Amino acid sequence: MLRLSNLGRVLYPATGFTKGDLIDFYEAVSPVLVPHLTDRPLTMRRFPGGVEEPGFWEKRCPTHRPDWVQTASIWSSSNEAQVDYCVVNDAASLIWAANLADIELHTSLATVLNRDRPASVVFDLDPGPPADVLDCAAIAVLIRGMFTEIGLETFVKTSGSKGLQLYAPLNSEVSYQETRPFAHQVAQSFEAQMPDRVVSKMKKSLRSGKVFIDWSQNAEHKTTACVYSMRARPEPSVSTPVTWAEVELAIESDDAADLTFGPRELLDRVRRGGDLFAGLLELEQELPGSQ
Repeated sequence: MLRLSNLGRVLYPATGFTKGDLIDFYEAVSPVLVPHLTDRPLTMRRFPGGVEEPGFWEKRCPTHRPDWVQTASIWSSSNEAQVDYCVVNDAASLIWAANLADIELHTSLATVLNRDRPASVVFDLDPGPPADVLDCAAIAVLIRGMFTEIGLETFVKTSGSKGLQLYAPLNSEVSYQETRPFAHQVAQSFEAQMPDRVVSKMKKSLRSGKVFIDWSQNAEHKTTACVYSMRARPEPSVSTPVTWAEVELAIESDDAADLTFGPRELLDRVRRGGDLFAGLLELEQELPGSQ
């Protein structure tokens, strides 16, 4: 039995969005969200006191979890120990996590059974002010063009924070030892072509006015905000899949608001168009040079 608590607790003071609202959102979006969480270790980012209070990251699944919440034991090199991660394979487990004020859901690119086999290549496009999400959109379109030339289809979503995240699904026999250097090479190539707009190096002091193409997410120990995850911003926002036509339209309109979505807008989009990221789970593609 799942008992919910403190449903009236305000998590987003700027709008009055409560923990009950968070639970309602995750329950409503669960049909399209759960498939993207299934069989993947979950890293939770919890905010019991709301987004204006310090939150915390939690990899180890709480011991007070219900018996029906699945876990996976994974070796942690930083802890030098096995860590039991939560695995959200159903709506009930998702609601349980939301009841812990787990606003953000972060997952790896690989499942618990194939830790060294990433299902996708991902690029996290992060703008260094005064660059913004529209600058990320322009770079995303260029990266998409490069991938199209080599025969790979790509999907894009808002991070729900400041930038965009671009995915090339693989769902094939490929390892991080192949995807990570490939992603690094792509980022370095764009930096070489447009050093005034793009940076591939991690050093934050280099990012001012540029788009950081974060290729380093392509590693077994790294996680990325899951599609449909809410984010701990001043106002409720959601990591939202968008079409490439929408990205291009946002660039043309020069309006960053076209790439910003709250929970209500997201649910309306899902009702109209379903899961725009479904292909990420189904499409099989070969990484150039892989066997």
